[in-house]
Amino acid sequence: MVTVLDTIANAPRLRHPEKAHKPDQDVLRKPDWIRVKAPMSKGYAETREIVKSHRLVTVCEEAGCPNIGECWEKKHATFMIMGEICTRACAFCNVATGIPTALDPDEPARIAHAVKQMGLSHVVITSVDRDDLADGGAQHFAEVIRAIRAATPSTTIEILTPDFLRKEGALEIVVAAKPDVFNHNLETVPSNYLTVRPGARYFHSIRLLQRVKELDPSIFTKSGIMVGLGEERNEILQLMDDLRSANVDFMTIGQYLQPSKKHHPVIRFVTPEEFKSFETIGKTKGFLLVASSPLTRSSHHAGDDFAKLRAAREAFLRKSA
Repeated sequence: MVTVLDTIANAPRLRHPEKAHKPDQDVLRKPDWIRVKAPMSKGYAETREIVKSHRLVTVCEEAGCPNIGECWEKKHATFMIMGEICTRACAFCNVATGIPTALDPDEPARIAHAVKQMGLSHVVITSVDRDDLADGGAQHFAEVIRAIRAATPSTTIEILTPDFLRKEGALEIVVAAKPDVFNHNLETVPSNYLTVRPGARYFHSIRLLQRVKELDPSIFTKSGIMVGLGEERNEILQLMDDLRSANVDFMTIGQYLQPSKKHHPVIRFVTPEEFKSFETIGKTKGFLLVASSPLTRSSHHAGDDFAKLRAAREAFLRKSA
């Protein structure tokens, strides 16, 4: 029987794994609404220095996020824990694939110190997939959450986790650490999973989000997708319904951008008007909050969005009373 670890062990470490797409495929020209300025500000440089001095990894850099200039200028960063090497090779992702290194026991303390030094009122913590670990890295997530709580008790914590596929008891460990927001991205519609997210299972991810609410209803749940990967509009609307059936509070929708020619191609650029319509539809379906725009990313404006989430929940409870 060939396991995931056997596959990883026999695979070379690649920065841009081949994803069954032609390397000479045409790359669509970016429209004006998707373009951003290069990061050059003083705030950006200061954030970069804090990240480097603490030997931390950010998804902002690893995933080539287009919003890095804006976020780092405001001293906002999304920390990526458990190393820079992922055990999966998703067709959209720019993170390296291969055999991960051992967990760093000092990482939680370093992240907590950086959060305190940056004066963050809200922090986002994500990770690579760690299918090599018995708990998928759940205990490490919990230790990072507790370290931040000890260093800066007033900081609210949002986590963006892997799916913990076939890791029994892992989700319970993370939820017990009581993050303020539990985010797990579906990334795309189910018909794209075999080509875009082959190591994941769509309905497992839906169930994961639903289970968070069952374990602790006070935790906000969140999920996001990319569009422009060849999905149909009705598939997006069905995905919204699936998330609402799991009582997910917050949904993000953003334009997929192809990291390199070896990644899944951009099938089309969705217009700002279409993004606005998804936001309107999502709100009618019952989400507390929907962020939908070409440059929307899971952790973009996360602190401001958390304040909006709390306000929306309070308004809903008052209305229901």
